Amino acid sequence: MNGDVWVIDPLEGDGVASRIRALGRPAGVIQLLDRHERDCASLAQRLGVPLHVVPRTIPSVPFRFLPVASSRWWREVALWWPDQRVLVCADGLGTIPYFRVGDELAGVHPFLRLRPPAALAGLGVQHLLVGHGEGVHGEGTAAAVDDALRHARRRIPRWFLQLPRLLRES
Repeated sequence: MNGDVWVIDPLEGDGVASRIRALGRPAGVIQLLDRHERDCASLAQRLGVPLHVVPRTIPSVPFRFLPVASSRWWREVALWWPDQRVLVCADGLGTIPYFRVGDELAGVHPFLRLRPPAALAGLGVQHLLVGHGEGVHGEGTAAAVDDALRHARRRIPRWFLQLPRLLRES
């Protein structure tokens, strides 16, 4: 992308702006979830770039945005970069135990399990980056994402059964 650097749902810390600039020319900051402001606005201002909050589109970029949730209480998009097969989700998918059921590598947010974000299925994801948990990488990533989405509703009872254990461990 001609050395452009896009920053997604950032947290500020010592040297973050310098590290971003070292990668190339900062182009913008993207906030994928309406209520996850994190340090998006302040970092966009420090970098002197636009802030895009839950964007539907940004012209002339190699990635696009897919709907995750759109309601009065929850607006979220995921970033899909098809050339690199990278999917970035703020809350729609996660890898911490609270999101997952059983041996899932990634899981659908519990509040989205009744109506999982269908736009995230069938992408052939190679790299899944999430706001809650470690990323998932490699050939099994697409199957893990599709499995989580396809069985989200069916696994709701199992999610509830594991909830007391998750609460004890947290």
